Amino acid sequence: MRHMCAAMLSLQAIILGLSIPVMITVEGVSAPVASLIGGGLAVACIVVAGMLRKPWAYVAGHLIQVGTIATGFLVPIMFFIGAMFLALWLGAYFLGRKIEADKARWAAAGE
Repeated sequence: MRHMCAAMLSLQAIILGLSIPVMITVEGVSAPVASLIGGGLAVACIVVAGMLRKPWAYVAGHLIQVGTIATGFLVPIMFFIGAMFLALWLGAYFLGRKIEADKARWAAAGE
C-alpha cells in the first residue's frame, strides 16, 4: 500500500508543480499565491510520500486530495484533475489495504 500511495503522491506533486505556470499565465493568479498553493501542495505530496510509514500520513494524503480539488476554484480544470487524483489515491489506498490483508492471511495460513 505504501509504495502505491507514494507513487500517486509523487505523480501528483509533478502535476501540482506544473499547475503553477498555468495559474499565473492562463488564470491570472498572482505569482506568490500560485507558488504558495501549487508549490505548497507539491512539497506536501513529497513530504507525505516519504512519511507513509506513519498512520497519520494517510490522513494527510486524503487532505492533500481535498486541497488539490480545491485548487479548482483558481483553475477550473483542477476540479477534474483533482478528482482524477482522488480516484487514483483511493484506488491505491484500498487496493493496497486489500493486498496487505491477503498477504497477512497467506502468511498465517502458511504457519
